[in-house]
Amino acid sequence: CTLCTPEYPEGRDIVLIANDVTHKAGSFGVDEDILFQKASAYAREKGLPRIHIACNSGARVGLAEELKPFFKVKWTNDDPSKGFDYLYLEEQDLKSLPDDAVDVHVQRVNGKKHFVIDAIIGEGLKSTQGGIGVENLQGSGLIAGETSKAYNEVFTLSYVTGRSVGIGAYLNRLGQRVIQMVNGPMILTGFSALNKLLGKNVYSSQDQLGGPQVMVPNGITHEVVTDDTEGVGAILDWLSYVPKTTAEIPPILEPMDPVSREVTFMPSKTPYDPRHMLEGTTTPEGGKLTGFFDEGTFKEYLPGWGKSVVIGRGKLGGVPMGVIAVETRSMDRKVPADPANPASQEVVEPQAGQVWFPDSAFKTATAIRDFNRGENLPLIIFANWRGFSGGTRDMYQEVLKFGAQIVDALVEYKSPVFVYIPPGGELRGGSWVVIDPTINPEQMEMYADVESRGGILEPPGIVEVKFRAGQQRELMHRLDPELRKLDAMLEESSSSEVGSAAQDIEAQIKTREDKLSPLYTQIACEFADLHDRTGRMEATGVIRQGLEWRRSREFFYWRVKCRLLQKEVESQIKEVDPSLSAKESQELLSSWLSEAGKDDDKSIVTFLEGRPFAYKLEQLKVDVTKTQIKELLEKLPESEREGLL
Repeated sequence: CTLCTPEYPEGRDIVLIANDVTHKAGSFGVDEDILFQKASAYAREKGLPRIHIACNSGARVGLAEELKPFFKVKWTNDDPSKGFDYLYLEEQDLKSLPDDAVDVHVQRVNGKKHFVIDAIIGEGLKSTQGGIGVENLQGSGLIAGETSKAYNEVFTLSYVTGRSVGIGAYLNRLGQRVIQMVNGPMILTGFSALNKLLGKNVYSSQDQLGGPQVMVPNGITHEVVTDDTEGVGAILDWLSYVPKTTAEIPPILEPMDPVSREVTFMPSKTPYDPRHMLEGTTTPEGGKLTGFFDEGTFKEYLPGWGKSVVIGRGKLGGVPMGVIAVETRSMDRKVPADPANPASQEVVEPQAGQVWFPDSAFKTATAIRDFNRGENLPLIIFANWRGFSGGTRDMYQEVLKFGAQIVDALVEYKSPVFVYIPPGGELRGGSWVVIDPTINPEQMEMYADVESRGGILEPPGIVEVKFRAGQQRELMHRLDPELRKLDAMLEESSSSEVGSAAQDIEAQIKTREDKLSPLYTQIACEFADLHDRTGRMEATGVIRQGLEWRRSREFFYWRVKCRLLQKEVESQIKEVDPSLSAKESQELLSSWLSEAGKDDDKSIVTFLEGRPFAYKLEQLKVDVTKTQIKELLEKLPESEREGLL
């Protein structure tokens, strides 16, 4: 299909695959599987987005209808009440069927031939055309594998417009990105079949098994829509962040929202809605506070899953970006009761803000993979985590595994990644480790607001182990005039050997220490906090620089645009000389920019938009060709080499 969109008014191609629910309930037979696989493979070959409109009944199930009027039953001892021995065909009926319709062997009974049916093949029968059983399962495996490959190579998106069963449900999950209509359940088995399995009527609808109330909280469904009009709109909205092909960068439009404007919503140390930081908000008095992204462009996905993390897509000066932010408020995770178990009850698990839990860590890793595969989105992470939840329950629920997956996803990221600790935010311990730029230094950069903090432990925690009460008392005796006076009096009383006076002074000292203890604990925490400031982060080289939140929008606009244009030139360099690594390509481009006297993001963007390196790329191609010729000549015998020269 070709779509003319605001991002690509000249048109963009997509591959659209849809189930036809009016043909055999949209089920997947062999022919459908082959067509699906070929269309998806075409999308991969061309690097095109692949959209699946899902409304199906899973793998096609059938029986050889032509045999039903002909097969007969051999009753045990000719008495139906005792059961039966086998099914069979008479000779004239067998001859009326195609040769490979059934496998039989001959059994003589009372002088008559019974052609006992060993297996129904169904070859050559009209009712079995397109598959009726295991051949359709094989086809399901074919398209399952194809969809997994497609997700790794191109943009994949499923819109579940009606029920999607079995392989249909798996295809949606394998494509990862899912838009679900409210009455489009994704199920593995129908509720009636489950009721028969359980021996009682437990479930009353498919929605109980795979409706949005199940698929949103478990992280399968990214977005829910109420009808097909809204569903098509959601597909187009998502495509507005996706490049025309996987070889290109995302579409960049002229900014409607000035990049130079300030961000007026101010994050704080007290809990707040992180969406306000991203998209802005309105005060109770009606005043407008602007957010980081262009007005009206931020869109959240997976809102009902892993609620301690917010993920979505937005535009910064017209540049599409993926975003991950942190919920600072406490949230609840609800685990529904199981209708099949009368003893089960709904469980509500509170989740603290600024903490990664198993579901939100998995959500973070999933979002990073989605942004990277097929979308090629630059990513900004507003990092404000105190750490991972490491309690027994969360360790049992695999928080360690999902935290590691964040690292795995960042290692393979192919577009620029910006980690930014917002004002009032902090990044501590393991949560710093899993998003540190050394994970992928070619793509990742870290920044910190001048009012942010970063360190291994929070100040109260480090004071407990590195600035204990004894050291705090030493500090009191060094700084407090009254304690210094009492110390001098105690020393005099000790020399005069008046025991009662010394005891009285010691009691006064103890009273003074107790009075000063809360204050000096605060002083110790302040001293520890000074080690976590932006100045030290920048001085030690763990961040690129400190930023002011109000001007961060303009800074990151020029930075991301600069990185994208640099990436484009680096790709051209690697295309000319495939032997160069990503780091070597970056270093070569840096040397070219240095020669041109361009060293800040804004001037580099203006410079690179003029395509200034065409000559240098051509010269590089000549140099590479010369090197290749030289290497080939060196492989020839000396006699042949001299003849060529």
